[in-house]
Amino acid sequence: MSKALIVFAKRPSPGRVKTRLTPPFSPEDAAKLYRCMLLDVLAKTGQMTGVDRLLFYEQGDGVPEFFAETVGEGESYPQEGDGLGARLAAAFDRTFGQGYDSAAVIGTDSPHLPPDYIEQAFDLLNDPRVDAVFGPTEDGGYYLLAMKRLHRELFEGIAWSTPEVLEQSLARAESAGIATALLPVWHDVDTAADLLRPELVDPGNGAPLTREFILRHPPHSPVAPGGR
Repeated sequence: MSKALIVFAKRPSPGRVKTRLTPPFSPEDAAKLYRCMLLDVLAKTGQMTGVDRLLFYEQGDGVPEFFAETVGEGESYPQEGDGLGARLAAAFDRTFGQGYDSAAVIGTDSPHLPPDYIEQAFDLLNDPRVDAVFGPTEDGGYYLLAMKRLHRELFEGIAWSTPEVLEQSLARAESAGIATALLPVWHDVDTAADLLRPELVDPGNGAPLTREFILRHPPHSPVAPGGR
């Protein structure tokens, strides 16, 4: 069974990433933190076996060149579509169009996500009674979605970037007869409060660059302009 892991990512540009972390960080340092998170996610997912990683990047000037250099030999594609739901649907459509039997998507907001959770999502899809798997976040969204084929209904009529994302997605699934399963709850890194989680500085979390940044720049105090 061929499996693909889709990673949604942005170029770490000041003012375009981690804007909810400014303050306490400056836009420049928020972008540096996002770069750490991005590189940690790419390193972790690049070590997974039995699954192909496909990176889909948010378009912009110089972005294809940045990701071509950052990802190296890995496959990367531009995100296509108007709005997050359309971009997710298009990424899954392209992935399944390449012949994969199952696919999961994650972002870069959880660099400390245990790889076991991703593997568990694919294991759950082996059950013929499961059509889609969600990884819930504590803020009402989801950190992962896995499917065996594209279910466009899961990307339509969703109030993205709100605490109702998962609830609405599950409701859409139920109304469309899409059988779902849930992974353990995890959390994204969106606010300064999120940076205080002990999991982010755990030496065994597989996110060394993110951990080092947080230890050097405690989130309860602003980072000096130009700081590392």
